[in-house]
Amino acid sequence: MPIVPSYKVLPHITHAGTNTGMNRKQESFVLGRGVAITAIFGLMLAGSGCLDRRAGALPAGQPTQAAPGSGASDAHVRLSVEPLTAHEPYPCLHGGEFTGPAVPESPDPLVGYRWREASAADSLQSYVLRPVAVSAVPARSFGNPSVATTGRGAVLVKGSGSLRFDFGVESAAWLEFDSADLSGSVEMSISEYNEPAIVNAGAQSPVKTKAPVRHGNTWRLELNKELYEGLRFGWVHVRSFDRPWHITDVRAVCQIKPANYDGRFACSDPLLTRIWYTGAYGVKVNLQKDYFGAILMERSDRFSWTGDAHTSQAAALVAFGNRDFVKLNLDRTAHDSNNIESYSLYWVLSLIDYFKYSGDTAALSQHLTNAQAKLDHANAIYADPRITFYGHDERLGACFEEPDRPETKNAYRMLFVRACREFAWAMRESGRAELAAQYERIADQRVSELRRDPAWVDRFGLHAAAEAVDAGAATPADQERLFQREFSDRLNRLSYSPFNQYFVIRAMARMNRPDEALTTVRDQWGGQIAYGGTTFFEVYRPSWNQALGRNDAVPNCQVGYTSLAHPWGGGVTKWLSEEVLGIKPTAPGFATVEISPRPGRTLTWVEGTVPTPRGPISARFDLHAGSARLQIPPGTTARVGIPKTGRAVQSIRLDGRLVWDGQYHPAVDITSATEDADFVWLDGLRQGDYAFSIRYTGHAAPFRDGPFVYPARFVKQDTHTGGNWGGIYGRDGSVLFSYDGPGKDRVRLPDYVASVVCRRGTGRQWVPSTEDIRVPAPDAANGSARIAVALFTGDPAPCQQSIVLDVALKAPREYQFALYFVDFDHKGRREAVELFDLDSRKLIAPVKVFRDLDGGAYAVYACRQPVRIRVNQLRGDNAVLSGLFFDP
Repeated sequence: MPIVPSYKVLPHITHAGTNTGMNRKQESFVLGRGVAITAIFGLMLAGSGCLDRRAGALPAGQPTQAAPGSGASDAHVRLSVEPLTAHEPYPCLHGGEFTGPAVPESPDPLVGYRWREASAADSLQSYVLRPVAVSAVPARSFGNPSVATTGRGAVLVKGSGSLRFDFGVESAAWLEFDSADLSGSVEMSISEYNEPAIVNAGAQSPVKTKAPVRHGNTWRLELNKELYEGLRFGWVHVRSFDRPWHITDVRAVCQIKPANYDGRFACSDPLLTRIWYTGAYGVKVNLQKDYFGAILMERSDRFSWTGDAHTSQAAALVAFGNRDFVKLNLDRTAHDSNNIESYSLYWVLSLIDYFKYSGDTAALSQHLTNAQAKLDHANAIYADPRITFYGHDERLGACFEEPDRPETKNAYRMLFVRACREFAWAMRESGRAELAAQYERIADQRVSELRRDPAWVDRFGLHAAAEAVDAGAATPADQERLFQREFSDRLNRLSYSPFNQYFVIRAMARMNRPDEALTTVRDQWGGQIAYGGTTFFEVYRPSWNQALGRNDAVPNCQVGYTSLAHPWGGGVTKWLSEEVLGIKPTAPGFATVEISPRPGRTLTWVEGTVPTPRGPISARFDLHAGSARLQIPPGTTARVGIPKTGRAVQSIRLDGRLVWDGQYHPAVDITSATEDADFVWLDGLRQGDYAFSIRYTGHAAPFRDGPFVYPARFVKQDTHTGGNWGGIYGRDGSVLFSYDGPGKDRVRLPDYVASVVCRRGTGRQWVPSTEDIRVPAPDAANGSARIAVALFTGDPAPCQQSIVLDVALKAPREYQFALYFVDFDHKGRREAVELFDLDSRKLIAPVKVFRDLDGGAYAVYACRQPVRIRVNQLRGDNAVLSGLFFDP
């Protein structure tokens, strides 16, 4: 690419008093080549508008948000300009300004930025972030490292060591620093977590540490041809030192696709508000120039995943209203299922979502033949669908490991029924009655076949049950049985994948379980935020928060190297807008809309806006004050549900006029009013602003969900015994993996164990003979001649980051087992263990992390069921497992 002049705006900060009334004042300068530079206090726009946000330089009331943890202070800014020596691949931030409101709950540094005409045709733009925190190891090697957060001086390099920069928020970015006098050698690293990242083979740079590329006095980490990665943390490693030198600037250069927050959400629980904005930001930060991206960290699978896009596009519709870009992505992915059967159906559902939110009949017609072909194919394989992937949850086959299970087949079948129902709706709304009837008949037939087995409910696990409820295949009685079986347990209703969790909470809303659903939202997505996430993860378990520190590296598993910025987790944003705020279209393009909030018993108010082709629809419901305000655009007719939330509605007044007191009182703006168990329904509201006052009587019963209950118990970690296990472990039996050669285990099973099968992991030898007492003895006599051997994960191959053992019992009984790990070759291994019921694949123990394994460590558990043991690589070259020991 050609080198073109670019400029960096450097602030000279002089602190002053509060600048009330001045926070939107702008100073503009015109530079060479007609490039305008605009500064908003504390926010410097360089080049054709590169945003340079320096922590600690934001004035009170600034209409954007500082990075989490950055703080803010009042400052006047005087600008000076000097050339940048490194050309950025995208034009700098331009075409808008910070006119949107500050949103403290949003992680997005551009949440307040509004492009004047954001469209699908826009190219990517770039902006700059400064770190919000810096740490130096060893401290003596660096002078004034904290100045990197302010840009008000230079970091003095006095010796070898590393600087770690926390940019406060994950971004699609690359890392740069400036130095005119660098001497010696350096490397740089980036990561989504607080250690330099490593990913699987296939990536252009699997190790996210590399010597930088020099551009004049700028040193840039270039890890792939697109430059950007998922960057939250960055490092400068001084590998060799010969004389002092200076770092004058450190920055993350971020790329972004223009998208405005035309939607919004807020409620009495700030965590839920943050979840809405984090889901939206996770989608926005992954957007590419002409498609919905999938993964920020480049690990060889960075391309558009059709199924992932279903939830990403859903979130974008309510948060940004960028319908033209959703349409573009539907066109792009119309014939690409990623060779995953369910992803074809998700594409059909995405098309219908788009039709609901846009009213674009032409797009529906354009893709009609393709959508029919996908549904007809699904119908043809319905009896025995061959599923390669349905999700990362163990119950869904653990990614690509074992996906063709009864649960995944049932889930797929119910997904197909739902797709037929939704497609039939779209056909009716677009005037194609015959097609609507055809696919309704198919759905009815499949549901009839299902219900011929009165025990079908007992065969469905969590995910299949959720799909059945979403498909309308479950009667109210079925729903109650399914809820008690699969959803009432707070642990069991959590999916390993935030993508699949979206369909679970959809089903819970349909079952009228808003309180339990909100608990699950807090557990799943709120837990990721508590972990330190500013985007949502590919997979997550709440017990990570107890097993690991904030922003620590997370376990890598059947997924491979886990992504911490995966937009497929954004479905919760649409769910909060549609179910908690309650705004959802009932006719294409919001010709009619239902506004029926379900705040449950834990929220006192909820408000927000959903963008529509006709204009924004806004609502605020305050259950404590007994008030509601609505804004309905031209051409939309609304049906409004005044929520009861366990109380009775005594009266409703519209602008002071009584419209309901147990019966409808005619009003010009409302055509009718009715009541059911959950709402008082007001029909026929058209364009206008409405203010309701509501009088409630009675009190709702408080809601308390149960705790997490794990059937299996972690007993202890033993780091003292080492390899001399005899007399301490293995009294009932033992397995020494590959002790007699690769794949030839030395086995002595207890009489209650039917088998121990290694599903994943390979036996490999460190040394053929040793007297190292860390190595497990060959038998219970603790003999001295030993073989240093273990099961190894398949790192760095993709999706080979787990060892999987299945322990089958002859009959249920209480027993204890111990896993033995030893980091024989001192690779700094950290490993995470998960336990599942072998039959149901339900999680039965919290995730435990085992570290400091050089001397050997036993992980001891007690349980009574057959068990699947999954040992996951966390850090180090791979995960290892040397032995399994059974005891009473």
